This record gives sequence, C-alpha cells and structure tokens, in this order.
Amino acid sequence: MDFIKVFIGTDTPALLGKIGISAKSSRCAYHHSPQPRKTNSDNLIVRAYQKQIQTNTIKQDNHQSKIVESLQQLDDRLKTYAPPRVSVLSRLLGGRFQNRNKPKGLYLWGSVGCGKTYLMDLFYENCSVSDEFKKRVHFHRFMLDVHSEVHQIKLGKIPKSKLLDQKNPIPSVARLIANRSWLLCLDEFQVTDVADAMILKQLFNHLFDDGVILLATSNRAPDELYKSGLQRSAFLPFISILKDNCNIQCLDSNIDYRKAPKEMKKVYFVSTQPSEKDNLDSLFNVLALAENDVVGPKVFIVNNRPVRLSKVCGGIADCYFEELCKQPLGADDYDRMGKMFHTVIVRDIPQLTIKMKSEVRRFITLIDMMYDNRVRVIFSAEVQLEKLFNFDTSGEFGSDEMVEDESRTLIDDLGLTSKEGRDLSFITGEDEIFALGRAVSRITEMQSQQYWESIDCPTVPPESL
Repeated sequence: MDFIKVFIGTDTPALLGKIGISAKSSRCAYHHSPQPRKTNSDNLIVRAYQKQIQTNTIKQDNHQSKIVESLQQLDDRLKTYAPPRVSVLSRLLGGRFQNRNKPKGLYLWGSVGCGKTYLMDLFYENCSVSDEFKKRVHFHRFMLDVHSEVHQIKLGKIPKSKLLDQKNPIPSVARLIANRSWLLCLDEFQVTDVADAMILKQLFNHLFDDGVILLATSNRAPDELYKSGLQRSAFLPFISILKDNCNIQCLDSNIDYRKAPKEMKKVYFVSTQPSEKDNLDSLFNVLALAENDVVGPKVFIVNNRPVRLSKVCGGIADCYFEELCKQPLGADDYDRMGKMFHTVIVRDIPQLTIKMKSEVRRFITLIDMMYDNRVRVIFSAEVQLEKLFNFDTSGEFGSDEMVEDESRTLIDDLGLTSKEGRDLSFITGEDEIFALGRAVSRITEMQSQQYWESIDCPTVPPESL
C-alpha cells in the first residue's frame, strides 16, 4: 500500500474520503444557485471578484478585471429587466416580443484556461437575477436537450404538444426554454455538429425574440464558429444574430490558469512502464473498499439503447479507451456516466493522431463531460500528456490518404469533389486540432490536488489501508 500513500499523500484516509460524488447541485447539467435573492444588489459581481482576490483565492488579472466590469454592467441592466409575456392569441397572430431597451448579452471568447468559465460562474452565482429565471449549462448538454424536445414535440409527448407546431417545433422549443428561464448561460459554445448548425439561426432568433439574454463562453470568436463546416453558408446568418444580441469581448491574457504551478496528483500514468498496470489495479481495489457494491460489469440505457461498461464498483468505473472511444458513443452517454460515477479510470489510451478523428472527437467530448460534471479521472496512456495528441499537420495532412473510408462515402453522397471534401472541417480534423488545447488544459487541471479535493466521496476505512 506504499504506492497508495505516495499517490494521495500522508493523510490517506482524509484524502480518499474526498474522492467521490459532489453535492447534488454541482452534478446537474443545469446549475441552480442555492442562495436567496440578494437584498443589497449594488456591484455584486465586482464585490465578489474583489473578495476572492483579497482572500487569495485568485490573483489579480487586469484582463479579467475588465470583463468583470462588463459583467457588472450587464447585471446592472438586468436589475430592472423582465421579458413581457406574449399572449397565446398574440402568438397565433404572429406577435413577437419587441423591446428596444432589452439589454444585450455577452459573448466571451478567448484561449483555453484564461478564466472564461470561472467568470461565467462568478456572474451566475452572484448576479441579481433570481434563481427561477436563470440557467447555466454546457453547450453540449443544451443542444442535446434541444434536440430531445424537438423529438418529443414531433411525437406529441410533451404536455399540450397538440397546441404546438409539430411540423416546425423549433419556435415552440424556444418558447419552452424562454418560459423556464430568460437568462441563459452557455459554457463552451462550439459548433461542430451539422445538425446543431442548421437549427441555431432559427432557435436563437426565437429565443432572442422571446426576451432571452445570453451569456456565452467560447474558445472561438463568432466569425470562427463552424469554420469550414458542412453547409456553413446556411449557418452564417446565426453569427449576425449573435452579434446583434450580444456584446463580443475577448479575454486573452496569454495565461493558462489550469497549467499554473500547483500541487499535482499522480493520476496520469504511462502504461509502457510494467509497474503501472499493477498500480492502477491496486488503486481501483483501494477505492472500491469505500463502495457499498460488488465489482462487475454494468449496463445502463441512454436514449433507448444500452451502454455497456466492463468493470464498475459503485461510483467507480474502470474502463478501457477502446470501450469508451471506439464505440458509437456521444455527449449524452458521457454525460450520463458523469452523473453515475465520481471516479473514472481510462486505460490504454494510445497516442492520438489525425487518422483517428472519430476517436479523438469522442475522447475530447469525454473529457468535457467529465470536467463539467466534476468527475475524477485517472488516465493510463502509452505516452506522456505533452505527446498524447500527435496532430502533425505537415506532409500528408488533408491528402487523399488521410480521408477515411466513411468520409469518402459521405463526400461522394454529397456530390462534392475530392478537394471540396478535404476542405471540410470534419474531414481535415480542424475542429479537433482547435479543441486539443482545451483538452490538454483540462486534463492538466484534473490532475491537480485542488480539483480532486473539490469533490466529496465515500471514505475508505483506515484499517483497510
């Protein structure tokens, strides 16, 4: 057990006791702030930011301070704002919400690790808007829910869905979202899916018309969204709608706070070293001692289809890269895992190359969902983290040899030339290359002691160590 003590430090029971499922509110895809509405609502965002600086929770950052001022200005405008309800009769007659005094939202973009999500959470947790009128959600999760509600309306399974337009459900979905919350905070706004791209214009046009205020974070400037995507010309009007309804600000301080020096845990193993497999097996066995369950396979259902994991024990999943990233899994599956498990081991991660675009997409999505759900992840890879993504863009990048068989078939079905097909982002891997920095940054943060100790979990009995 000496390895376990090295892994978690000298206070073994105390630290192991913190590995696990966080509070219910922090594990939901949609986050609700528990605090009541503030009575003294002057400069709430600025005061909260300054307090964290004074308590050394964060360091002073002039770039962040400017964004905090913008967030404070947004909150000041929201204090007297409430979208009016448009009557059913007015809607049937084509009435839309029009208010020239409606505040503009904020689209905040910048490089990975510069504090965009932190600032969104700071705003969300401290703004003057009541909990019942606001939602905070990862963009992946938001779009999954949109597509689900579209499907439910078409099937007539949503209450009073017969009163909704089942042939064109997007306006109805927008109305349902606006009725639930008019302040919408979307984290990691990144468009890579053609199905998402084709509905965003209509969806957000109606959301903004229904009085929704958007606060979004992204690694990309608006003009760079869905760059080189399939049928991008149909997506471009959304960018204009976004700019008309949001102030655009860049947060680029050239600092990745996730990579800032901090005490690290050994949760990234290089599997070529013979002892590492035994270390992982021992770690799983020790963590399993705190679970009130037996070790075995598990099957759970997502969207009416089974997802199989070979080895789990309570809130711990011991998985292989092949079963997580070489199978047809997506954000919904990984999000469900993030809610079921507090610790996930991912074994035998190969060095990821441009020829493995499907696996890379899934792995990046897996990291995003585990990070968003605050899950502890233990990695076992064949190379060090700095060499994990080997996307060498020289030589044959984008050539015919780099195009997978299924991509060739799709290019043919679309009636595109070979050159036109190779320019598409999902063929070239451009979206994956762009997301690599975020993935490495998040994996780095997920190794920190601060990340691990931020999550509560079952306690391993001291006598078992």
